[in-house]
Amino acid sequence: MYFVTIEETYGVYNCAHIATGYGEQYRDAKGVILLDILPQGQCSNAARYCSTLDRLKEAIRRKRPGLLRRDAVLQHDNTTPHSANLTQQWLQRYGWKILPHPAHSPDLAPSDFHLF
Repeated sequence: MYFVTIEETYGVYNCAHIATGYGEQYRDAKGVILLDILPQGQCSNAARYCSTLDRLKEAIRRKRPGLLRRDAVLQHDNTTPHSANLTQQWLQRYGWKILPHPAHSPDLAPSDFHLF
């Protein structure tokens, strides 16, 4: 099983330290696979999230060859783009599983556990 988690980043800065928007880091046990930055003023939706999952799938193929032969498990929260029908269809088409994220739970990813 191949495990991928998403960490939300609310202030993404460019090299001039100017906030450029919201971002998500897609990580596995070896580190960051993909950084997706949503430009300032834009909203995330299911279509954009599915496009990001397509880019994630390609990034995994490039950076972690052979790992997608196993079942992929994705940890994300229950926001609308993540739980939309379009996203669920994408996940079913590629056979990716979701690690349940209970409502009202602390927003911690397994990679944050070193904090405790």
